[in-house]
Amino acid sequence: MPFVTTKKMLQDAQDGHYAVGAFNVENMEMVMAVIEAAEEMNAPVIMQTTPSTVKYAGLDYYLANVKAAAERADIPVALHLDHGSSYGLAMQALRTGYTSIMIDGSHEGFEDNVVLTKAVVDACRPSGIPVEAELGKVGGKEDDLDGGDGDGYTDPNQAKEFVERTGASSLAVAIGTAHGLYKGEPKLEQERLSNIRQVVSVPLVLHGASGVPDEAVREAIRRGICKVNYATELRIAYSNGIKEVLKTDPDIIDPKKYGAIGKKYVKTFVMEKIRNCGCVNKG
Repeated sequence: MPFVTTKKMLQDAQDGHYAVGAFNVENMEMVMAVIEAAEEMNAPVIMQTTPSTVKYAGLDYYLANVKAAAERADIPVALHLDHGSSYGLAMQALRTGYTSIMIDGSHEGFEDNVVLTKAVVDACRPSGIPVEAELGKVGGKEDDLDGGDGDGYTDPNQAKEFVERTGASSLAVAIGTAHGLYKGEPKLEQERLSNIRQVVSVPLVLHGASGVPDEAVREAIRRGICKVNYATELRIAYSNGIKEVLKTDPDIIDPKKYGAIGKKYVKTFVMEKIRNCGCVNKG
């Protein structure tokens, strides 16, 4: 079916007390794997690209790839700009045809974050494109993204004011997750999440979920998370599949053959996370 936005998708998740899986895709095989997994589980799905991914090939390349896959599918698919790093990039994604935009002003001061986020929201509103924002700093490093040391947790009262002043459609919160790989088991501040949920009406987003125990993610969903982002573990799954093929057959030269195994690994991972998010048969 044609692309959808994340607006109704996340509102339905909030009303139904589940979350939608959001998966960062970096090539055709990963796109195919995520769509196949979502279709088999009849689940809505969000496909994402980061600024570094966009820099590699371009917004139009990724949109065309995901759009072709989405139009063959019978489940709702949205294409989301993850961690939009500037107003300019957000506008490029909007004009290209992305159906969901994130503007990440979390590295700015509170007032500057408000100004930047509101500017993107105002620009996207006429097209009906929802905007995700971030308040607090999700730690860790991945590609060009440096979340710092991860100690800038989201303040519930600031979150309420931020959403009211910006009009953001959803809010990514910092409760102890990080981008990239964890050195130990992450400890999520679930009570803080509950406090944010009590005062913020829009859907809440959990970044840095790769490596977070499934039970911790389920608890976060019970406390109000409606969108869960996965990136690093998809890369690991895809790379592990290719490594397996090259280990057993180092002379292989057909990219389709090792790409298919990488795709299989990604699909298995995505199905596990869709199940954990509770969005099976919500498509």
